[in-house]
Amino acid sequence: MRNVTDLNFPLCLAPMVGLSHVALRRLISDYMPQNASTHWPTEMLNSRRVPGENLKTTPETLRRDEEVYLVPQILGNEEIPIQKAVQRLVNEWGASGIDINMGCPVQKALKHNYGVSLMGDVNYAAQVVAMTKKVSTVPVSVKLRAVGSEKSVPQLITFVQQLVDSGADWITLHPRTAAQKRRGQSDWSQIAELKKAVKIPIIGNGDIQTADDVVLMINETGADKVMAGRALAARPWMMWQLGEKLGFASAAHLHGRRAPHTPVEEGAEYGRSLLKLIEYSEESFMQVAGASESLTLRKMQFYIRTTHVWLEFGHTLMAMCSRAQNLSDLKIQVACFFEHEQAMYPRTELRQ
Repeated sequence: MRNVTDLNFPLCLAPMVGLSHVALRRLISDYMPQNASTHWPTEMLNSRRVPGENLKTTPETLRRDEEVYLVPQILGNEEIPIQKAVQRLVNEWGASGIDINMGCPVQKALKHNYGVSLMGDVNYAAQVVAMTKKVSTVPVSVKLRAVGSEKSVPQLITFVQQLVDSGADWITLHPRTAAQKRRGQSDWSQIAELKKAVKIPIIGNGDIQTADDVVLMINETGADKVMAGRALAARPWMMWQLGEKLGFASAAHLHGRRAPHTPVEEGAEYGRSLLKLIEYSEESFMQVAGASESLTLRKMQFYIRTTHVWLEFGHTLMAMCSRAQNLSDLKIQVACFFEHEQAMYPRTELRQ
C-alpha cells in the first residue's frame, strides 16, 4: 500500500484504546460495500511491549487471516524499541503501514513523553518519524492534534512539513489541542489549510458522527479521507450508509434492504450489531486467544459504556449490562432491552 489514496473508500476507523480491536473491525467490515477498501487500525500499541509479546494471542494485536490493509498504531519515542516493534509488526504480523501516535493527551502517555507530548518539540517528533521510517518497509503515517497557540495554523504547517521531510507518508489531523481533549468543536479549517500546504495525503478527524458529516468534511476541507472514532463504533453501518450515498453496491449479505436511516431503524440495527459483536468477541478473545470470559465481558461492557450515549434510553441498557455476570447473561440483557422499540440520536455531545 503506497498511501491511503490507493484505497477507494473515504472513511476509516480511528485507533481507540479498548475499542479498535479485531472484533469491532470485523463488525464494521460486515457493513462495508462491495468492492470498497479502506485501511484499518489497531488499538494503540506500546513500542516497548510489542517486541516481547505474542502477537497472535495478545488481545490488542489479534487479527483475522482475512484482514487486509492493517495499519497498527504505535506509541513510542526510543529508537531500539521502535525498531524492534516495527520489524515484528511488518515482517511477522503483516502490517500494511505503521501509524505513529502524536495525538494521545492522556496522562499515562504524557509522563513518558509519548503521544501529544511529542508535539512540544518538532525536532524530537521529526526524529521519531525518521527512526520509524528507517526500519519500515511500509508507509509511515502520523496522527496528531492541533498546535495550541494564537498562530496555530502556521505552526501546524511548519510542524507537519518537518514530519514530511523526515518521511511521513500521510498525516491524520484531529484539530483540537491537547488541552481541549474532547471539549469544544474541532476546527476543520485547520485540515483545509494543512491540505493546501503539504503534498502528502491528509486524513481529517474530529466531530464525525454521521455519513453526512463525512461528505461535509471532504467538501469543506478537501481531505483525502475521513476518520471516525466512537461514533463509527456506535454506528458501524455508517459504512453502509456512506456507500449508498456514494453509489457503491451494497454488501452482499445486506441485499434486500436499504441501510437504516430513521432513529428507530438505527436503534434496531444497534441491537442486532451489539449481539453480533458479543459473538465476534467471544470467538476472537476466548476461542482464538484463550482469554478469560471476564476479560471479554469487560471489553463488551466498555463498548456499551462508550456507545450507549447515542441511544435515547442508553443509560438503561448500560445499567442492565453492567450487572451481567457472564456473556450469556449479557446476551439476555441485550435481547431483553431490544424487545422494545429503541431509537438512536443522530449525534450527541462527544465529551464523555
